[in-house]
Amino acid sequence: MADEPQKKPHLSALVGHTNGLTKPASLAAAATRAGGGGGGSANASSKKLVIKNFRERPKLPDNYTQDTWQKLHEAVGAIQSSISIKYNLEELYQAVENLCSYKVSATLYKQLRQVCEDHVKAQILQFREYPFLVHRNDSLDSLLFLKKINKCWQDHCRQMIMIRSIFLFLDRTYVLQNSMLPSIWDMGLELFRNHVISDKQVQNKTIDGILLLIERERNGEAVDRSLLRSLLSMLSDLQQVYKESFEQRFLEETNCLYAAEGQRLMQEREVPEYLHHVSKRLEEEGDRVITYLDHSTQKPLIACVEKQLLGEHLSAILQKGLDNLLDENRISDLTQMYQLFSRVKGGQQILLQHWSEYIKNFGTTIVVNPEKDKDMVQELLDFKDKVDHIIEVCFQKNEKFINLMKESFETFINKRPNKPAELIAKYVDSKLRAGNKEATDEELERILDKIMIIFRFIHGKDVFEAFYKKDLAKRLLVGKSASVDAEKSMLSKLKHECGAAFTSKLEGMFKDMELSKDVMVQFKQYMQNQSDPGNIDLTVNILTMGYWPTYTPMEVHLNSEMIKLQEVFKTFYLGKHSGRKLQWQTTLGHAVLKAEFKEGKKEFQVSLFQTLVLLMFNEGDEFSFEEIKMATGVEDSELRRTLQSLACGKARVLIKNPKGKDVEDGDKFIFNGDFKHKLFRIKINQIQMKETVEEQVSTTERVFQDRQYQIDAAIVRIMKMRKTLGHNLLVSELYNQLKFPVKPGDLKKRIESLIDRDYMERDKDNPNQYHYVA
Repeated sequence: MADEPQKKPHLSALVGHTNGLTKPASLAAAATRAGGGGGGSANASSKKLVIKNFRERPKLPDNYTQDTWQKLHEAVGAIQSSISIKYNLEELYQAVENLCSYKVSATLYKQLRQVCEDHVKAQILQFREYPFLVHRNDSLDSLLFLKKINKCWQDHCRQMIMIRSIFLFLDRTYVLQNSMLPSIWDMGLELFRNHVISDKQVQNKTIDGILLLIERERNGEAVDRSLLRSLLSMLSDLQQVYKESFEQRFLEETNCLYAAEGQRLMQEREVPEYLHHVSKRLEEEGDRVITYLDHSTQKPLIACVEKQLLGEHLSAILQKGLDNLLDENRISDLTQMYQLFSRVKGGQQILLQHWSEYIKNFGTTIVVNPEKDKDMVQELLDFKDKVDHIIEVCFQKNEKFINLMKESFETFINKRPNKPAELIAKYVDSKLRAGNKEATDEELERILDKIMIIFRFIHGKDVFEAFYKKDLAKRLLVGKSASVDAEKSMLSKLKHECGAAFTSKLEGMFKDMELSKDVMVQFKQYMQNQSDPGNIDLTVNILTMGYWPTYTPMEVHLNSEMIKLQEVFKTFYLGKHSGRKLQWQTTLGHAVLKAEFKEGKKEFQVSLFQTLVLLMFNEGDEFSFEEIKMATGVEDSELRRTLQSLACGKARVLIKNPKGKDVEDGDKFIFNGDFKHKLFRIKINQIQMKETVEEQVSTTERVFQDRQYQIDAAIVRIMKMRKTLGHNLLVSELYNQLKFPVKPGDLKKRIESLIDRDYMERDKDNPNQYHYVA
């Protein structure tokens, strides 16, 4: 091969010696003054650098190229045989540089490649003599083979590094300028790949051995990880060998292993144990990537494990174990489940679905069973706390889980219309009523906040309002409210949630109580100016009929003093507010009575009915049930409960004859002069008649009646504005406006009713079209 034509001026000269060549001579530079003179001007003082070639190129000594290559060949042979080199390395480096300078680079590269190729070819013989017929599972033979191939590779790398250091000048000049030629290091890799690893027997035995070691490690055995790292690094360095020959088989075997393992363990293990195993496997495979696999394998490897251990079993895992984990509140296991399912495509979505189903099923068991009514609200609150905690801790406050939880609560809580709303109102009453020592003000506020969250899920909020209003009235009128601040706080929460219209009547009740206090201040001043103020201190609450629940008036026989005082108040009040009508509600009255016993004086806080019974004993010591009934005029069932509270309770002011818990016809009642009690003022609670089914039905019926009025008003309002409207559009508009659940059949009945009453009419040609009648 002819030398290339010279591209640059040759700037160095070689001087011959008997013992070889010296280093390049120094560059000589000559400077001449421009213009030849030494004038004082600026131009005259500038200098020009002139570089000149040697006139005659020095010649190489005879046989120099051949002798020098012989020395280099000997040095390469010594490196490949792992014996000492008898030449100085700097001398060898300089020899290569000199040969390259004299354009024998191409020949030198070819000679070097040939020497390296011959050596690498010779290496295959040791492996061909190796017993390849031994089965892959003979792990001892396989390990010895891997160590042998690894030693061959390590030796080859070490040799190529030393060879390259000698031929570095060749690598950085000639090779670098020829893009088609591999560098000396790459040439070494190419030779090793072509003559050793590309040999089918060697390659198969190597990859079989590596896979066997990985399989043993996966089975829990200790293996030589540094050997694996070195061999896999070798395959990776040999370009496509790792990808095409190793990785493909490795992933196939991994796939088969975990497919079988997933099927087996799903049968054998409980869900928490299985999830723990999956996490352990993922961690192990991640560690393998870090320790000895190529980084590019990480994504397909982890995807394979996730698919076979998780993706193929998502539904099975959830059906087998999710309900138990949630029932037992297994926080750490649920956290692990969420983290693992989040790694797999579709994992979160299927977990969401099962999560929603669990909430609906569990919540339905709380709501639909009438036997659980007593504890329904507390169980709902506890369940809500539980799912909130799981979302926060296990599901990382994922918005999808939060939103679906809300939807699920709304679904199951409305499966039983009206009852949850009624029971929530009663639960609030139990917390706001005096005597509730369970909670401090701060705790009570937290309880009310939680109640409001459950309240939001209810569709029939007007049912809640009806029962809440009834209970609030009792608390206000009998003075049983635990805290005015708590009452107003609850009112504020309801107003914020449902709007001012929802709480207007409730706010009116509070306003009535405040106005009544002002009226009583004025009444007391009025009484002081009376000639006969009387012995009874009267307090009256003035209630606006539209704000308060409807009470059935009960006519009883008051004594003369009470009647007189009522008339005085009536004169006073109507004198200030003309055109109003007062209706006395005796069922809501209560009094403080003073009594004398052998032990001394006592005061009793009692209802008006209890007061009428006790005042009879100023006239005598013993009365029959019939006599008391005749004298007081109290309705039969109410009187029996009143007498029970006075004669059968803890504070027995009366003695019943015969003894017993129930008051029967013919029973006699005797004043207990020997009555004793540690307190001076004693509150005798009226035995509360349990809310009857009739009461509940009447409250609910009032709600439904109100709903009909609201539907009618909404229909008329819409028709008045739109004038003409189709049936479907009208129904759709009603659904948007009405704030309670309503069935299409109910709406149809109200439309028919309004047509009958001439508020609207059907179109003559289209019966599904309505016109407003002005």
